[in-house]
Amino acid sequence: MAGLGPMEIGLIILAILLLFGYKKLPDASRSLGRSLRIFKGEMKGMKDDDVRTKDAAKTSPVRGEVLPPATAADREREALEAEARAAEARAAELRARATQAGPADRTR
Repeated sequence: MAGLGPMEIGLIILAILLLFGYKKLPDASRSLGRSLRIFKGEMKGMKDDDVRTKDAAKTSPVRGEVLPPATAADREREALEAEARAAEARAAELRARATQAGPADRTR
């Protein structure tokens, strides 16, 4: 199979120009660029998820395996996560109370 020569490339460009028109080409190319950026980002996200999954598999305990003791940084992170969960629960409770209160209660 031979490569594309200048004549074939010119015909392809002419066909695209006739198909879309010169006014729509910038919008079409912009949309194509956005789509490719989104696709690239999703592929990178999937790669990152695979790496995280492999790392989690390496660090997750196997039956009978003893894990090393948690470091101070691990304990601090767990404490912060617990505090964040408690704050989220409190916020959800306050939102629920606000939705239960009638409009007359809010104007006071």
